[in-house]
Amino acid sequence: MDKIIITTGDPNGIGTEITIKALNKLDLPERDFILISNRKILDFYGKLDKDYEIIEIPFDEEVKPGIISGGCGEFCFQLLKKACEIKGCAIVTAPVAKNALHMAGHNFNGQTEILQKYLAHDNQLAEMLFVAGNFRVLLLTRHCALKDICLTKDLVIEKISNLHKFFIQKLGISNPKFALCGFNPHAGEDGILGNEEIEILQPAVDVLRKKGINITNPLPADTLFIKYSEYDCIIANYHDQGLIPIKTVAGSKTVNMTIGLDVIRTSPGHGTAFDIAGKNIADENGMIEAIKAVYF
Repeated sequence: MDKIIITTGDPNGIGTEITIKALNKLDLPERDFILISNRKILDFYGKLDKDYEIIEIPFDEEVKPGIISGGCGEFCFQLLKKACEIKGCAIVTAPVAKNALHMAGHNFNGQTEILQKYLAHDNQLAEMLFVAGNFRVLLLTRHCALKDICLTKDLVIEKISNLHKFFIQKLGISNPKFALCGFNPHAGEDGILGNEEIEILQPAVDVLRKKGINITNPLPADTLFIKYSEYDCIIANYHDQGLIPIKTVAGSKTVNMTIGLDVIRTSPGHGTAFDIAGKNIADENGMIEAIKAVYF
């Protein structure tokens, strides 16, 4: 198998701690992994039980748990850039802070966007698929303000078509069953509460069905997630519509999976947790699940 790259995330967050804890608990062959990090940061947070290959990224600052800094943002950016230079390997990323990236002058809304910039070709789009066992949620839009959400029929068709292709080619599910959340409360109530279902979502569904994709009409999101086990994936229109349900059910075992590129990237479904950084109390289960999602 190809090696798995692990980046340790923001030096002042919990990323390095949970990486060390996860690898020590999993006890997997060291030959299968490459860590992109810095030994000073690794030594600050603990000790790896095995002699993993480590690619060093310079970090001249002191490690200061809980502090947001541009230096940490630059370090995180360089971690990801280096990971993208190593071809053919799955990538597991520990959390980074968006505000630290911005302080460093890298105006990306997350790691997904950075990976898309350096890995996408031929109009590929990176998509955010959240996974917890057989509970899967695709986001049609990612990290943007609610007031800035802009759906189009073509966007919905493209993203769900790409999802369908992923299920067939990567997961081996020949006829995946998808459920689509309505955009508005009660899926718009026939236009009384909004027209996105009538003007965008249902026309997209009609085209997708003609392409042979098994998908529901737009359904009220407040009851749809109760039936998540009936579907291979639920498709949410925006961030909180999809992530509140799956994280409520799965908690720290939720994995953020980037699909649509040549390599798969996974990450814990949580953030840098600056409030508990450096206290050796961070829960490594999210990182364990992220590693297992690409290793097993």
